[in-house]
Amino acid sequence: MNDPQFHRIKRLPPYVFAEVNAMKARARAAGEDIIDLGMGNPDSATPRHIVDKLVEAVQDPKTHRYSNSRGIPGLRRALAGYYRRRFAVDLDPEREVVVTIGSKEGLANLAQAIASPGDIILAPNPSYPIHMFGFIIAGAAIRSLPMTPGVDMMDLLVRSVRHSVPKPTAVVLNFPANPTAEVVDLEFYRPIVEFCREQGIYILSDLAYAEIYFDIPPPPSILEIPEARDIAVEFTSLSKTYSMPGWRIGFAAGNAKLIGALSRVKSYLDYGAFTPIQVAATAALNGPQDCIDELRTLYRERRDVLIDGLAAAGWQVPRPDATMFAWAPIPPAFADLGSLEFSKLLLRHARVAVSPGVGFGEYGDGHVRIALVENKHRIRQAVRNIKTFLANPPNERDGAHNAVAAS
Repeated sequence: MNDPQFHRIKRLPPYVFAEVNAMKARARAAGEDIIDLGMGNPDSATPRHIVDKLVEAVQDPKTHRYSNSRGIPGLRRALAGYYRRRFAVDLDPEREVVVTIGSKEGLANLAQAIASPGDIILAPNPSYPIHMFGFIIAGAAIRSLPMTPGVDMMDLLVRSVRHSVPKPTAVVLNFPANPTAEVVDLEFYRPIVEFCREQGIYILSDLAYAEIYFDIPPPPSILEIPEARDIAVEFTSLSKTYSMPGWRIGFAAGNAKLIGALSRVKSYLDYGAFTPIQVAATAALNGPQDCIDELRTLYRERRDVLIDGLAAAGWQVPRPDATMFAWAPIPPAFADLGSLEFSKLLLRHARVAVSPGVGFGEYGDGHVRIALVENKHRIRQAVRNIKTFLANPPNERDGAHNAVAAS
């Protein structure tokens, strides 16, 4: 029998990060010491009081049963409490909050709920891959919003809507942004909300990095604009805020119609996260918050070691105001290679793994993303390796360039 051609799989391109990941695995298997600054996978331990609550909850056999796909009531109330404290936004835990198995699952399942084949979705480019591919899997078409430096978001949005047939169903926003680390203030959202309300376009806001910020005012929520509740839903996560990536707990909050649609899809697909994890997540949101300040300080210190070290090595990288990433323009001497080939050279000769920018969309190909997921000692080691690499470019650089040009 011939290999079947599955429609949705055909619409997914080869995973760009797979090539670098395979090289990294081979190097480690050969005994090489690779400093992995690629995946945004927090390396800090989850705070002790959260772990203790998990251990306590799991001792109760009643928590071993099926959970609630919408999330246990106490956790939904805790998320509403977070929004009240942090953003002065009052949410109805029954109608305007749903617990997700990480924000990635929430975005993907909302895409299934609201998108149909032929629908158009506006998504930033570069962006976190699920912002685009969640909707592509659902059958929709993506119109990219090029997030280049100095872009006028409102002008870009208006032009994209004017030239889209049919009119877009939704627009995805992500600030603080992954991978670019760009931040915005509350006034940025106001005209976007007004325009999208007039046009009948939903807004999906990814706020996963709301608590990882440095030396700037706390990033706002789009739901701080009252009219946003008519059209917007916002995704948050405990992964970065409390160093809980493997726990897979996130949330969607906002417009009751969108939350209801997501909840209905989830009711067919899952029974929610394991109840002890949800109990521990409740403890995270309701408990002491000094752990967030400690993580913020940790990432700030790592950021400064990285940015200052790279500057001394001759690589000028903007100092991010938020997130756990640096969005690094490829050094001019290597810019013609593109981000994938440059990432391979860094891995091969500097023993440092980074994420090629093209993996976040074609408009990211002039950059690589560097994650602050190693301690300061390892980051200094990575900087030393990169400095040596930049000072003595490998001969194969020309070969890599010729290979790219021939492809």
